[in-house]
Order: sequence, then structure tokens, then C-alpha cells
Amino acid sequence: MTTVLIVDDQPLQRYGFHLLLDSVPGTDAVGEAAHGAEAVRKAAELRPDVVLMDVRMPGMDGIEATRRIVAAGGRSRVLVLTTFDPDEYVHAAIRAGASCFLLKDAHPEELLAGIRAVAVGDAVIAPALTRRLLDEYAQYAPSHRSDSAEDPRPGSLTDREREILVAIGKGWTNGEIAARFVLSESTVKAHVGRVLAKIGARDRIRAVIFACDRGLARPNAG
Repeated sequence: MTTVLIVDDQPLQRYGFHLLLDSVPGTDAVGEAAHGAEAVRKAAELRPDVVLMDVRMPGMDGIEATRRIVAAGGRSRVLVLTTFDPDEYVHAAIRAGASCFLLKDAHPEELLAGIRAVAVGDAVIAPALTRRLLDEYAQYAPSHRSDSAEDPRPGSLTDREREILVAIGKGWTNGEIAARFVLSESTVKAHVGRVLAKIGARDRIRAVIFACDRGLARPNAG
């Protein structure tokens, strides 16, 4: 059973999400929050698998709530719902630690697929929305961090692992990586796991940020 905390300042929106989640076997809406502070408190209390997070809310917004939930180090992962406004809020959401981004007008099956993916520890990289968002991130983010030369993590990667990291940074799926390097998807999955462990990334979005910050890749490049 995948447990979900719904966070939105609109009661009707929360009600609709609650009905959807409770109508699908395997998902359970365990709570609701109307603003960020309440979301942080309920995430700590309920320990849901996924937090369905609105961005713009009165008081503490979804960005700060996401940052605090992720920083707490609990099991909950955050799926951000956005209108895809490529502004500081979207980029801040990436930095805050969100694992997935979906449009608020996404089809129910897309939302449910995103929830399932996030619940098992995946970051939803493949959908066009996330690739577009990462493209926007690449435009606003520095090409590499000033301390990247002193960072030993890239040097710990094998040549193959570095290729995999670059491919992740471009937003490629495991299937696309397998096709490019003529590997099985299970082999790619194993490589991805080792890459994430070596660079200290909790999911693929964090790996994308790592690659982009260090000038190793640009989403959709090449």
C-alpha cells in the first residue's frame, strides 16, 4: 500500500485528489494539509510514502515545506504539482529535493504513475515535462560549481559509470541508455545504482543536478 499526504490550499482540489487515490487499489490518502507548515508537521506524524505538494500556498509555501521534509531525512518523497511556470519556484523545488514534477492538469493515470514511481525511490525523469523543466534548470543554473575541481566524487567513477552519469544528466531513461551502449536494462540499472551511491545522490534528479552543476551534461544535449 502506497500512502500519500495531499497538500493543497484549495479544499476542492484536496477532495478530488482524495477521491482519486482512495478509488485505486494500492494507494491510500492518509492525510491532508492546507499549507506548508501543516504539511511538515503531518509528514513527520504520518510518515507517508509520498507527499503530493502544491507550490503556491499562503504562509509557508511548498518549496520550503519540501526542503524541510527532505532535510528531516524521513521516508517521505515529494511529488510537486506545478503549472510549469519556469520561474524561481520551479528551480527552487529541484534544489529543495522534490523527486517528481507533474502538471496540475495531468491525466489521473499520469499522476498515479508518478506516485508509484516516487514511492519506490525513482525520480520521474523520462516524461516530457520533467525534461523541459530540467532544460529550464540548465539555463538558470551555473555551468559548474566553483568547488567542482576539489570534488573527488567524479574521479571515483569508472569510465562506464561516467558515461552513465552523463546519460542520466541528459534525462535518458534506462531503456535509452541500454540502447545507446548496447547493454541490458538490468545492467544499466546496476550501473545507475552504483553511480548514485558514489556521488551521494538520493535519486536520478539529484544525479542530473550533479552532472549539470559540474558541466558534465546538459539535459537533452547530444
